[in-house]
Amino acid sequence: MKTLAKLVRYKRWADALMLADVGSVPLAEAERSRATRWDNMIRTMNHVRVVDDIFRAHLTGTAHSYTYRNTDVTPALGELVVLMDRLDRWYIVYVDGLDDSGADEIVRFRFLDGSEGALTRQEIILHVVNHATYHRGLVSDMLYQAGSMPTTNDLPVFLAEAFNRNYRPVMNIPATAFT
Repeated sequence: MKTLAKLVRYKRWADALMLADVGSVPLAEAERSRATRWDNMIRTMNHVRVVDDIFRAHLTGTAHSYTYRNTDVTPALGELVVLMDRLDRWYIVYVDGLDDSGADEIVRFRFLDGSEGALTRQEIILHVVNHATYHRGLVSDMLYQAGSMPTTNDLPVFLAEAFNRNYRPVMNIPATAFT
């Protein structure tokens, strides 16, 4: 359970960094259509939020209204920041309330295409964290295309900051780049 608790806190931290990076480029760049599945930076991060919300519903046994893995109207970046942080905080509280037997409980649900799914609660959490990491990587690439250097949001950097560890990546980049 300690690992899941770290992972959902990492996700919140990394999501916030990524959204701040998206907010640091001109809005036209953040909304610029690119050759990627979700069209632009903001829409890609909104997809992460939608999937987080869908799996929140699965975890709580409640219905959701999504029929697609994104929304027809993409929220403004400021609204998206609030919505994602609210969901990230929900996952932290949820994981903090799980015990080992609850984490191993199987949750049955339907994917958006109607097919049946079954994952343990911890597998759902791992999917949510991993899914967001994947899409933050895509947004990082879009930021590079826009001429911006995204903030390093890797798990070891989070752990170094969160737990005051003396971690420095083995790269040819000065340590000051990580402060």
